[in-house]
Amino acid sequence: MSEHDLRIGLVGAGRMGGDHARRIHERISGARLVAVGDPDADRAEQVAASVPGARSHGDPYEVISSSDVDALVIASPGVVHEPLLLAAIERGIPVLCEKPLTPDSTSSLRVLEAEQAGGKRLVQVGFMRRFDPEHVELRELLRSGALGRALVLHCAHRNPSSPPGFTSEMMIFDSVVHEFDTVRWLVGEEIRAVSVRRPRTTSAAPAGLADPQLVTIETTGGVVADVEIFVNCGFGYQVRCEAVCEHGTALAGAAGGLRVHGTAGWGGRIDADFSERFATAFDREFQRWADAARTGGVDPDAASAWDGYAAAAACEAGVRAQSEGTTEVRLVERPGFYA
Repeated sequence: MSEHDLRIGLVGAGRMGGDHARRIHERISGARLVAVGDPDADRAEQVAASVPGARSHGDPYEVISSSDVDALVIASPGVVHEPLLLAAIERGIPVLCEKPLTPDSTSSLRVLEAEQAGGKRLVQVGFMRRFDPEHVELRELLRSGALGRALVLHCAHRNPSSPPGFTSEMMIFDSVVHEFDTVRWLVGEEIRAVSVRRPRTTSAAPAGLADPQLVTIETTGGVVADVEIFVNCGFGYQVRCEAVCEHGTALAGAAGGLRVHGTAGWGGRIDADFSERFATAFDREFQRWADAARTGGVDPDAASAWDGYAAAAACEAGVRAQSEGTTEVRLVERPGFYA
């Protein structure tokens, strides 16, 4: 530990917050956790107690206002992200905010406006797939043009089970939100339209949850992506993305690394959950965020507040599409601030 370490405050002491506290303490160099805030004071105290030197607060805003907090990690529920982000932006400290940026595009726009008014980019959204080695390799392959232009993306997002209270709308906002960002990031295009189809529901789904769902994403450049979202598959956790290009295909998320088919049993294990599948991605994301924040900058490869806004707008279209059919995504013009 050094006096030059980035001193991090953490808001949110649930499962994700607890995991990030351990990550910062055990695996991130040049940074240390100094404060944990959560309205559940007992939970905040429990997470803080797991990290030597960290203290707890029952009021998350006390963490943001603390003079010894150089940067902030937000791992609280999305419905409270906006005021937390605005408070951090007002104080001028870098923020790594777990998805979603905010629950809707209108509140996300307010965050963008506040960040632009401050004149400096401070917000990074936690879309960790941008740091997953296989997804990074897939993006580099697509950008190289070695397989020609991307035409179609086939995606699957499967969880062994859904938590209590999980709704059909949350299939979009809490799960497919990752695919919305992944598709935009892989092909470098905005999302134009979203449609949703519902096959028959698995018997493992709780009452009222339509699971699985098939989401179709259309980009402004003509790429079509289909997403199978299945949150009660029962057998494990899988995230897969196959790019079908003019001269070949490439699949991320299969056992054994990126699989590329050019010209013409598979056996393996299945991860138990997201924290296992994307452990390396989370570690890389946090390390690069901390490195950038320590020098007062942002990671250029990470998701910005604009990316968080674009994902929120796509989610809104996705929820409308669950009942209305194909729905257009409504985006404001991208500010030059986020070019």
